[in-house]
Amino acid sequence: MPYIVELNSAAQRDYSNLEHSTSTRVSEVVDTLADNPRPPGCVKLTGKGREYRVRVGAYRVIYTIDDRMRLVSVKRIQHRREAYR
Repeated sequence: MPYIVELNSAAQRDYSNLEHSTSTRVSEVVDTLADNPRPPGCVKLTGKGREYRVRVGAYRVIYTIDDRMRLVSVKRIQHRREAYR
């Protein structure tokens, strides 16, 4: 049973500001999170509670996973130099 993937308002704003080629790659990765919220290459962020990140080129998709509700909540989509501030 797949997870539900939702983007909060900050992630939606980040996504709308991406270039077309980058947004296409990011949307492919976000869509795959529904089937596997912990894909190869994802990293649990230390000191951030339940947050994970997955790399998409120079961008990072930061999200949380709720296994009981089968929900992946995307928090931010940012360039790597700004993602961890």
